[in-house]
Amino acid sequence: MSTSLEAGRSGTTNATTGLRNLYGARFGFAVVWAVLVLLTASTLNPVSVTLLVIYPLFDLAAAVVDFRSSGTTRARTPLYLNMALSLLAAIGLAIAAASGIPSVLRVWGAWAITAGIVQLVVAIQRYRLGGQWAMILSGGISTLAGTSFIVMAGAAKPSVTGIAGYAILGGIFFLISALRLRRLVGKAI
Repeated sequence: MSTSLEAGRSGTTNATTGLRNLYGARFGFAVVWAVLVLLTASTLNPVSVTLLVIYPLFDLAAAVVDFRSSGTTRARTPLYLNMALSLLAAIGLAIAAASGIPSVLRVWGAWAITAGIVQLVVAIQRYRLGGQWAMILSGGISTLAGTSFIVMAGAAKPSVTGIAGYAILGGIFFLISALRLRRLVGKAI
């Protein structure tokens, strides 16, 4: 009986450690990405378009890692949905870039709304793990930010640099969750 209990704890600790590491990597990526966007995205050019497409592709890769490493905390359907949304966003952004910044903002906004809803669902399903309140906030804020990107697309001089702030804020929420999960893993050991 105790062996089964220890194996369950070990599986949860491994899943929590995996999420912590993934969240830390997502924070680092978001900060570096945002700085690069701020430096290059005053107009749509090959570098800024590449950066815009890379972000959802990184999100797709992170969802795959999450799916493979989260063990019993895995929320299968929402993670599959997140993977599909991120792939569609990358494709949509590559296509939208040919039409200009307003189209890019609309695609990014739609992705932020839908991905935010999925993030909210996954975080609620994982709430018992701990460290998820920041992910819940992040998912909710993402839906609001997505709406603002769609509204910004209709502005007189739309800009994609606001997306950098969105990435930094999301990164901060990932960092908060990573730190919280680190404390929880430390207590479990």
